[in-house]
Amino acid sequence: MKAWAALAFLLAAAASVAAGADDKPAEPSSYRTSEYRSPTPATLKGARVLTAGEAYEIWRTNAAAFVDTLPAFPRPTGLRPDVVWRDKPRSDIPGSIWLPDTGYGDLATVMESYFEAGLRKASGGDKAKPLVFYCLRNCWMSWNAAKRAIALGYRDVSWYPDGTDGWSEAGHPLEARKPEPRP
Repeated sequence: MKAWAALAFLLAAAASVAAGADDKPAEPSSYRTSEYRSPTPATLKGARVLTAGEAYEIWRTNAAAFVDTLPAFPRPTGLRPDVVWRDKPRSDIPGSIWLPDTGYGDLATVMESYFEAGLRKASGGDKAKPLVFYCLRNCWMSWNAAKRAIALGYRDVSWYPDGTDGWSEAGHPLEARKPEPRP
């Protein structure tokens, strides 16, 4: 009996480990509105999901505009005006446009307009132009932003879920980036 119990335990543990390796949350039907730094789904309906190699090849051949959606760290509220504040530097995929704070599930009207203007700039006003959205690994900001671009009628949307984490791990270059000016 002990042998059966031990075998059952080992089989259950192996199944748990195997499931955990590829355990991704199900794709939600709407935008993610909380816990933005958590595991992301393996899919995004209407978009192509890219590996590091695929993203690199698209970048290398200049076949798409890359859109970074990592939030920007604002000046802390209550910080005295005479205290020097330095923005946290951001390094991203070379040639990208950085549209911070556009990946939240709920956007204020002014941020929706900022996002739309940024996409027009990135695409040259062509909704058929390929766009690649990214942030960091396990970051819903790029997933939400790509989903929002699809809803706005962009027809060639890709999502790179490993973002700058996967990009730098693959040995690809990064460059300093400033965000697009906000309203």
